[in-house]
Amino acid sequence: MLTLIHPTAVIHPRAELHSTVEVGAYAVIGERVKIGPETKVGAHAIIDGLTEIGARNQIFAGAAIGLEPQDLKYRGSLTGVSIGDGNLIREYVTINRATQAGEWTTIGNNNMLMAYVHVGHNCEIGDQVIIANAVALAGHVKIESQARLSGVLGIHQFVHIGRLSMVGGLSRIDRDVPPYMLVEGNPSRVRTINKVGLDRAGLTEEDLQILKKTFRILYRSGYTLEQALAQLELLPENHHLQHLRRFLQQSVTKGRRGLIPGKK
Repeated sequence: MLTLIHPTAVIHPRAELHSTVEVGAYAVIGERVKIGPETKVGAHAIIDGLTEIGARNQIFAGAAIGLEPQDLKYRGSLTGVSIGDGNLIREYVTINRATQAGEWTTIGNNNMLMAYVHVGHNCEIGDQVIIANAVALAGHVKIESQARLSGVLGIHQFVHIGRLSMVGGLSRIDRDVPPYMLVEGNPSRVRTINKVGLDRAGLTEEDLQILKKTFRILYRSGYTLEQALAQLELLPENHHLQHLRRFLQQSVTKGRRGLIPGKK
């Protein structure tokens, strides 16, 4: 273990690090931190608070994980950050712990967070998500698996980003992004289905045709959302379509921010 930890690193004696964890120069690891096998912590990184990190993660120089939330409601409660396996967390990424006692900020498996990404308190990120440089997630943002976020954009608190969606760079995201769609602009708008991403994810031609029909019904027909959802019920059963319908219905319930509209 000694050969994998730089002598200038500061590690609390009660921190739990697997014997295969590597820690770079001047990194700081706090008392309640747990880190799994083969994870690498870069130079000057800070990992603090109740933070649990799985296996085979790479945390690059200057990242700050598990520090207090940037939330005036925070009163020092024991809250946490949970990070799965196989994630790339690049330089100067910040991941804040949750606000209220017993709550967590969670990140799944095999995600890539590029340099200067900020993950606010109580965010939930699924698996295989890619977030490009300098993206800021406010508190309580939820990102479903395989979504793609381009660089230098901001996401409003409580917004949900659907699976296999794509958000263009420099966008302002203040409402929910439907699954499988490509969204960009300021104000942001749904432009089309995320065809490149769907092809790469291995969706079948049948899946793509149903999602294309879905897009036309939602954004090119002139239907209200209620009318569009009724039309979607008439399409052949498909698990991607079912997921999209559920997302749309939940986005307009009480407490949610609603949906980003289509291009006029």
